[in-house]
Amino acid sequence: MSDLEGMRNMNVKHAIALAISVVASPLLAQPTPIKMSIAADGTGPKIDRNIFGQFAENLGTGIYGGVWVGEDSSIPNVRGMRSDVVSALKALKVPSVRWPGGCFADEYHWRDGVGPRAKRAITVNGSWGNALEKNDFGTDEFFDFLNQIESEAYISVNMGSGSVKEAADWMAYMTADPGTTAGAERAANGHREPYRVKFLGIGNESWSCGGAYSADYYVDEMKRYARFTRNLNIQQQGTDNPAGGSVAGTDPMQRIAVGPGSMDTAYTEAVMKAWKGHDWSWSIEGLSMHNYTWMSWPPSFSSIDFGEREYAMLIKDTLKMEDMIRVHSAVMDKYDPAKKVPLVIDEWGVWLAKLPGSRDGFLHQQNSIRDAIIASINLNMFTRHADRVRMTAIAQMVNVLQAMILTDGPRMVLTPTYHLFKMYVPFQNATRLPIDFDAGTYSFGDVRVPRIDAIAARGTDGKLWIALTNVDPSKPAQIDAQIAGIRVGAASGTVLTADRVDAINSFDKPDTVAPRPISARVTGGRLQVTLPPKSVTVLSVTP
Repeated sequence: MSDLEGMRNMNVKHAIALAISVVASPLLAQPTPIKMSIAADGTGPKIDRNIFGQFAENLGTGIYGGVWVGEDSSIPNVRGMRSDVVSALKALKVPSVRWPGGCFADEYHWRDGVGPRAKRAITVNGSWGNALEKNDFGTDEFFDFLNQIESEAYISVNMGSGSVKEAADWMAYMTADPGTTAGAERAANGHREPYRVKFLGIGNESWSCGGAYSADYYVDEMKRYARFTRNLNIQQQGTDNPAGGSVAGTDPMQRIAVGPGSMDTAYTEAVMKAWKGHDWSWSIEGLSMHNYTWMSWPPSFSSIDFGEREYAMLIKDTLKMEDMIRVHSAVMDKYDPAKKVPLVIDEWGVWLAKLPGSRDGFLHQQNSIRDAIIASINLNMFTRHADRVRMTAIAQMVNVLQAMILTDGPRMVLTPTYHLFKMYVPFQNATRLPIDFDAGTYSFGDVRVPRIDAIAARGTDGKLWIALTNVDPSKPAQIDAQIAGIRVGAASGTVLTADRVDAINSFDKPDTVAPRPISARVTGGRLQVTLPPKSVTVLSVTP
């Protein structure tokens, strides 16, 4: 054999070896499909549409500039409410809006925000940046806003610096017949018919900014507020009791007590024990819980220009919500095994460091594909606990924390979290269905979290709806789902993803992260779809 022939043989052998190594490379090999089974003919609890509620606090530019611009603004508006924001929120089918706080609620005196605006008090928002509060947006404006977006009111009364009488007077202003003095004042301010107050929060974080009360002291005060802060809207009233008002539990207004903000069960124990022993004179119909994704206090993770480490750590921190729900639900089950009292998670979301250059106390942050994925994980957890978790409110609606919408003067941009909420609209009041799958593991450094998350439901439209989250930021996931109980005909849907974990929508580039169609194959009762990295997919399946 000549040297040239030897070299040729060596080259051929090397090429064959290289080809074999490439084929065998795990980086290029087809991933093993993730098996999933869905019982489309099964049953489960209703996914209450109030799980998809919103929170709007008088904080930063959440109200002023975000919702309210005033009738004289050059920004298109209806009676002072931004038309672009109203239209966007209406598309989300927002079930309820919590207002005026938050910590602000316990320093808010409702009389400062009614009557002619030129005569309203100008106060200082001591909770958030000592900003001037002109009170242009008050009770009547709030209900006008709700009417425009077609949502329900979740009013938080001032239990910290206020009184039972002030709260009762506010309820009378909102709900009393116009033949009463309170109702006549409301009518004189432009709204003759009583307002509909669906939810009433009795204080806010009373273990902290709402008064720093002990659990037992809070319960004593809570009973007084629950007894005397009445809904006087006769169209909403239930069966009258001998002492006047409504028999506990028959009034469709749901009173929500302050509950936990950590793993400490003191408030949960005290409130539920009191509820267990309540009589006709008072009751509560919900227990609140607050929990944020933030890693540590004060929040230091950036909402822009971050990498996979920060992505992975915040995904892991989000999963503590599951432990919170489990621990406090167990206490509630002890006193309420029939699950009559819902767990109301009326503050949740990603709380990050303020944007550079923004004002202290305004809680202004950007919103990335990471935040949308975290929102999907939270909503999926709420859905899995839908028998107990029947209402939540993400913090917050516009320009604050994990917002649906960001504004800057006349400009508006929809965030990835907005798009996620819109994709989940079909799950409102749907019936949760049994679903089983191997979640697998996504790891980065010492962080290990489930790679895949999924829920399934039968929508009010009769369709099968499936939400699929791929947490892994770099690897796609192939789903092979066996669907039992229905004839599977076709599947269609949308996917929300991006090329970077820190991808955001800016005013200059508003569609960087936006839903797009995704293809799914249906054959022989099986549904097959490939989930892109760092993505949320929502599919509908029809016969």
